[in-house]
Amino acid sequence: MDSNFLILLLGYALAILAASLLGGYLPAIVTMTHTRIQMVMSFVAGFILGVALYHLLPHGLVLIPGPGAVEKAVGLMMFGIILMVLLLRIFNFHQHEFGDEADDFPHEHEHEHEHSSSKRRLISIGLGLGLHTVTEGIALGTSIRVGEIHEGEAGLAGLGVFLAILLHKPLDAFSIIGLLQAAGHSLRARIAVNVGFAMLCPVVALLTFWGIGLLGHWEEEVVGYVLVLAAGAFLCVSLSDLLPEIHFHSHDRVKLTVCFLMGIVLAYGLYFIESGAVHGLETHEMH
Repeated sequence: MDSNFLILLLGYALAILAASLLGGYLPAIVTMTHTRIQMVMSFVAGFILGVALYHLLPHGLVLIPGPGAVEKAVGLMMFGIILMVLLLRIFNFHQHEFGDEADDFPHEHEHEHEHSSSKRRLISIGLGLGLHTVTEGIALGTSIRVGEIHEGEAGLAGLGVFLAILLHKPLDAFSIIGLLQAAGHSLRARIAVNVGFAMLCPVVALLTFWGIGLLGHWEEEVVGYVLVLAAGAFLCVSLSDLLPEIHFHSHDRVKLTVCFLMGIVLAYGLYFIESGAVHGLETHEMH
């Protein structure tokens, strides 16, 4: 195991930890308007979409062996999409505006069964975000492994996936801590949840990076499968942010479209930079 890649992953992990902690702290100091939230979400959704199609999918296709690699990749991408859709349906966690939901949480004069219902809903959202974060950690740890497999530059390994998580994680933390605040939970409870949530992705990424290294000759194939599955999950996350806004709101179309396209351009730019050092694509050798 190249220590440079482990150091890189530790750096990524610390940055994601800090971003998540900051996102959880924002509800106490910042009031995010609907337009600001939607602009950030559009940019991040475009970037995550680009990472899924320009980074995760090409890496995975290169590493999946056999003549049926494309069919396997499509099947695993579909599984990743279905898995994320099921998580969204069961836990209903992917929401980044909690201001309107504050009315759903009971005040002291409301009935006990309403309080229990709101508590279950909050737990459900927390579990969903936790499982979503686990998939992000697995994707990050695996993407770093790609750089080591191809003997590329450690400084570029997993950069697109890292930035996608870094940009998205504050939104998730902002949501869960905002919901806790709206529900009247204490500052101590909100801090504990924020710290625990912030640590989850980095810990999973480090465990994934270490665990995959124990697979021996199966490592490349497993990494390929995980990457295309993660591409499906990232694709679903991206569209789950975009589609509701497109269907139910008609304001700020130009701003949101520009932000969305900027996210895609950034993802492609990183792909262009990474492709020579990390992707290991053999297009030149084929000619």
